[in-house]
Amino acid sequence: MGLVVEPIHHGQNSDVHFGARVKNVDLTCLSDEDFREIESALYEHLLLVFKHQDHLKPEGQLEFTRRFDPGSRTFGVPDDVLHSEKSILRREPKIPPKAPQVHIIGHGQLDEYEGLKNVKLVHPTHHAFHRDPLPLHEQKYTRFLRWHMDAALYGVHPPVATTLYAVVAPEGRQIVRYDDGSGEELETASCATAFVSGETMYERLSPQEKEFADQCYVEYAPQPFMWMSRCRSFNNGLGVYTEGRELPESELPSIDQEKVQVLPMVWKNPRTGRKAVQVHPCVVKKLHVNGEVIEDLKKVREILYQLQRPAIRPSFVYAHPWESGDLVVFYDRGLMHSVTGVASSPRVMRQCSLSGSAGLAQ
Repeated sequence: MGLVVEPIHHGQNSDVHFGARVKNVDLTCLSDEDFREIESALYEHLLLVFKHQDHLKPEGQLEFTRRFDPGSRTFGVPDDVLHSEKSILRREPKIPPKAPQVHIIGHGQLDEYEGLKNVKLVHPTHHAFHRDPLPLHEQKYTRFLRWHMDAALYGVHPPVATTLYAVVAPEGRQIVRYDDGSGEELETASCATAFVSGETMYERLSPQEKEFADQCYVEYAPQPFMWMSRCRSFNNGLGVYTEGRELPESELPSIDQEKVQVLPMVWKNPRTGRKAVQVHPCVVKKLHVNGEVIEDLKKVREILYQLQRPAIRPSFVYAHPWESGDLVVFYDRGLMHSVTGVASSPRVMRQCSLSGSAGLAQ
């Protein structure tokens, strides 16, 4: 039997309209014909799940990821951002020698893995980023850490696709609390990765909001993940408070104005033509619309929150329940995602996200 693409059935109470499982395929020996079918399915379904890929090595994951954008070469976030003490993305990447664009992430201790020894991983949690976190001893409830897309948003193009591979997945269940006055909660598998659709964000806008979004351009801060590194998040992970905690330019590395990115608020899927609101709300500095520049940071964040918040309601969220051997590839120019949970047992993942070889095709 040949490759099968089967849309995920999310349940009768779900309003999620993306995601598919791909069956009868081994990613270690993927034909060109099968890849073309997978690529088409990615643009259609935005997220694909491949089960039982236990033999997929980091170099195979890199090769598979790169096929979605053959001109891509480097990890989606530059090394200087990952290594800077001023960056909220600061981490010491654990990189397999044979696949330097693949990062090992998660929580726990590995004596040896893929040529690395004494690998210590620390799972990111909302406690270090949210202004009003849950108690550290809380086990049943958790939060979305930060809704985002995998992109540097300074100097390099956003990735086309990101792959995540589960080496070791924790067991158990958790309840994600929004704690934003809505009373909303979402039960998920422990440390699930949550996804929402930018297309749904756009579809749910009023006609007036769509007109605004279609005409709006988003200006991201220079060195954005350093600029906002001291900011504190809303409880639902969708943006940050305006408290004057942004780093002044005098505390940032030298800024190249040509690297500052001004991108459309609405991105168009090049295969389907469907529109998506695709904005990383934590790192936006200004909005440009109809010749007007909105520079009041509090107002900018309020506008984005109003446009994006309806589409992160529980019924619109797909929280992938990881099992060892799962590989998920998602269209990084049409989905946002967030890690969840506090890992109480080992969680070992591999991430591959390559900066785009070209800009947006609008």
